[in-house]
Amino acid sequence: MGPGIVQAEAPPEVEVAAVRFVRALRASGVDAPMSSVMTFVRGLVAVGLEARDTVYWVGRITLGVRPEDVPTYDAAFHAFWLGQHPEDRHEDLEPKMEQAPGLDRPFAEGATESPDATLAVRWSPRETLRHKDFASYTPGELETGKRLMADLRLGGALRRTRRLRRSTRGHGRPDIRAMVRRALRTGGEPLGRVYQEPRMKPRRIVFLCDVSGSMEPYVRALLHFVHAAASSRRTIEAFTFGTRLTRITRQLRSRDADAAMAAVGETVRDWSGGTRLGDALHEFNTRWGLRGMARGAVVVILSDGWDRGDPEDVTAQMERLQRVAHKIVWANPLKVTPGYAPRAAGMAAALPYIDEFIEGHSLAALEHLARVVAGSRARLPEEMQ
Repeated sequence: MGPGIVQAEAPPEVEVAAVRFVRALRASGVDAPMSSVMTFVRGLVAVGLEARDTVYWVGRITLGVRPEDVPTYDAAFHAFWLGQHPEDRHEDLEPKMEQAPGLDRPFAEGATESPDATLAVRWSPRETLRHKDFASYTPGELETGKRLMADLRLGGALRRTRRLRRSTRGHGRPDIRAMVRRALRTGGEPLGRVYQEPRMKPRRIVFLCDVSGSMEPYVRALLHFVHAAASSRRTIEAFTFGTRLTRITRQLRSRDADAAMAAVGETVRDWSGGTRLGDALHEFNTRWGLRGMARGAVVVILSDGWDRGDPEDVTAQMERLQRVAHKIVWANPLKVTPGYAPRAAGMAAALPYIDEFIEGHSLAALEHLARVVAGSRARLPEEMQ
């Protein structure tokens, strides 16, 4: 990485300073993704380089410095911007920080530019983790993510049933029996009309989660998401697939996430193996899907699309599934990768039969997935068809 590639509109001195500081930070062991560096440059353009305490917080916020990396970041900042090393630093040069956790406002308020200013920082674990890739989660962050997933509400799209109810909107099918009963109370004179309309109920949601080796960085987080949905609603079915298909609906009914994951771990036998997507879809269609489970349901496939089987099998089974399902949603953790294209054989074979092709790598992506599941049937963008 060198000057001139981060942001062309930035003044040269700002760009050069930002790039050199990020190099020093990475040399100290603090990772700074390219997207964060671009944000850092834009922040420096907005605030300037004169106030060092402002520069400190712009870097710390935009570069996504983790709590455990703060001492390393402080040392790199003082060495680069102030020319101070740990042995000659003075405590009064460090900004003081008062933390008020739990508020969804990650910026500092009331900050001044004096070296001994007190910065009131409000932060939110949810906001910090929402856009972080599950593959980069630490064990502690995964525990926090589990609690945040429990707050997600997965509401299925509604469908009409054959049962009728009294219409409150004054239209629909006339309810003759109700009108006759009402007329008997007025001497046989019908004084009003009563209507009926179909009852509505949530559609069934079916999850098919890939547990093959290529999905290993994402499986735990995705299964916790499926558990949060399945433990709160009875209209949800869940399966895993790799080299075989395994139904895990009963194991996920437990309210205790750890107990549910332990039960799933004992039930599933093909963790971190290969993927035979066509065989798994064939078994699902034959044993459950076409017999009623997938009819009118929202089918959610959580997979990166890598497959060792015959792509023609995937095409045939996806076509069968599309005929009976209300909507097929495919959440792919790799879709967020810059320059990604669905060229994997299984993914390319399935794509024409998918209604929604979305990301599945983060909490924000799962929030979007919940909205898609609850929404109406949609077509793929033209560039994905």
